Amino acid sequence: MDESIKTDRLGAEDSTEQRIFEAARDIFIQKGMEGAKMQEIADRAGLNKALLHYYYRSKEKLFEMVARSIINRAIPVIRKTIESDEPLHQKIAGFIDFYINLINHNPFVPLFIVSEMNKHPDSFYEKIMPIGVPKPQIFLKQVEEAIERGEIKPIKPEHLLINVVSMCVFPFLGKPMLRIVLSMDSAELKQFYDERTEVVKQFVFAALRPD
Repeated sequence: MDESIKTDRLGAEDSTEQRIFEAARDIFIQKGMEGAKMQEIADRAGLNKALLHYYYRSKEKLFEMVARSIINRAIPVIRKTIESDEPLHQKIAGFIDFYINLINHNPFVPLFIVSEMNKHPDSFYEKIMPIGVPKPQIFLKQVEEAIERGEIKPIKPEHLLINVVSMCVFPFLGKPMLRIVLSMDSAELKQFYDERTEVVKQFVFAALRPD
């Protein structure tokens, strides 16, 4: 086969898959996996449904591809932040900034992760997470050292890490509850999520402040 033809074909396939990815991500953000329709995704990507099924046999497979791709891009950034030698407060702030921004723009990802953890509890990391999962040991040691120097209030480092992650993730996992319990409409929810980064940082740093 002529190399130029081969290259053009590969380029066309890459372009088509990128259009599918972007269209699927947009629809999943709007409607979640359950509410999304393959026809909607095909229409958004400018393809016919048969071609979409050629690339991805089911909506579930497409959803998994999109979620995995986002996770694979995010993990190296999270790892770099967690394992860096930045000062503790700067590291916590950077993690919160990135994590909430990531979920705010891809709110279906936490639900995907929880679902996969429940379906594959013994092989979750092998199936979902890329090689190079963030190792928290550096962060945990920094917390212990900051406590010893009297810079932050005593707290078990593992609890601090889980507290920060939970405050970032739960409002997105609990979106249906927020709608009902707090009587929030779409505009109010958007404002709530936009405010979340600064609220979490203020709460965490106030809780760590030594007496």
